[in-house]
Amino acid sequence: MIRALDKIKQHKHYDKSLNILKLISLVGSTEILLKGIGFISGILIVRFLPVHEYAFYTLANTMLGTLIVLTDGGISNGIMSLSGKVWQDPKKLGVILATGLDLRKKFAFVTLLIAVPIIFYLLMLNKASWLTAVLILLSLIPAFYADLSDSLLEITPKLHQDIASLQKNQLIVGLGRLALTVFTIFIFPWTFIILLASGLPRVYGNLKLKKINAKFVDTNQKSDPLIRKEILKVVARILPNIIFFAFSGQIVIWILSVFGNANELASIGALGRFSILIGLFSSVLATLFIPRFSRLENNKSKIRKVFLIFQLILFLFSGFVMLIVFLFPTQMLWILGASYSGLSSELFLILLSNCIGLITSMTGNLIGSRGHFLNPIFVIGMNLCTVVTSFFIWDLSTLQGILYYSILYQCVSLIVNYGFSFYKLSFNTKLHI
Repeated sequence: MIRALDKIKQHKHYDKSLNILKLISLVGSTEILLKGIGFISGILIVRFLPVHEYAFYTLANTMLGTLIVLTDGGISNGIMSLSGKVWQDPKKLGVILATGLDLRKKFAFVTLLIAVPIIFYLLMLNKASWLTAVLILLSLIPAFYADLSDSLLEITPKLHQDIASLQKNQLIVGLGRLALTVFTIFIFPWTFIILLASGLPRVYGNLKLKKINAKFVDTNQKSDPLIRKEILKVVARILPNIIFFAFSGQIVIWILSVFGNANELASIGALGRFSILIGLFSSVLATLFIPRFSRLENNKSKIRKVFLIFQLILFLFSGFVMLIVFLFPTQMLWILGASYSGLSSELFLILLSNCIGLITSMTGNLIGSRGHFLNPIFVIGMNLCTVVTSFFIWDLSTLQGILYYSILYQCVSLIVNYGFSFYKLSFNTKLHI
């Protein structure tokens, strides 16, 4: 036994493997704590917000997520791909980051002009008063402001694997959100107050993130036209995709907000709280695996091997989540409260859709980190066909009908992502842009 241990320790990959295991342990334990704090905050909101207020909260949060995706427009994909080539050069990283931040501000202005009237209309359609709608829109500003740069500022620390600093910052933000939620929800159970309680800590976290980023990046650099051109090449290839997915990815909420009612909208939002199980795992993968995959040398055999290992991990985790949902639906619904106790089949469906979506999105992000993206026209056409087909099969104005559509949508997307990924990994000679 001792000799076997000595042989293992003397193996050329022992130190590297040990470091990776330590990093996974650190990231995993911190992510569990972070998601636990987020889960507690979310459950407090589900239990203590009135159903109609929680419907507004679900709609506003969905719109915020859509705004953030549209404002990015593929800029972060371009920055990750470009930064992966020069990740040890602070000046070049500074130029790339400055260019990306400048582009995001311009994207944000255009996005807000389009999105604000839409969210206002949907809130009014779900019987929010004019004052409530205006207050909710204003309460989204802190979180939106922070997210303008958050995802870009995290790229360089992730490439340098300074995970501890990132997670410490996220922990402070999470605790701040939980504290403000506890202090406000019992006295002011209103959507706009809860959104502010969530957004204000993120502004503080954004300021700390800039300091973390400055350890690796020369922040005195300015936007560069050539870098902007390179980023916009990536944006042009995937922006139609992103616009489509920004809305179709949350089509469950959009359809229910227009054709359903507040109770169904609140139910889908409450059930979505359990997606934090999946969010925990995707955060670990996005932090550890994707930046490392982006940094891999242009060796097709090695890239394929890492890609397949990544897929195995995704499937094992998804299977574990669905087993938990199958065995303990009553206990999980008890956490949400009596208002949502009869949704066991809907719980299974939504987490099945989320698990398939996890595999799809992580696969797309992985191959995208090498600079490869699906043709947007093909993707949009394929998904529109899925929507039309589902319209004739299920009643999409009901909660179960929309969840069946969501599962079909994720399955089709997964098949297409796999086909594209394996083509690029098997036949494409250039595995980096």
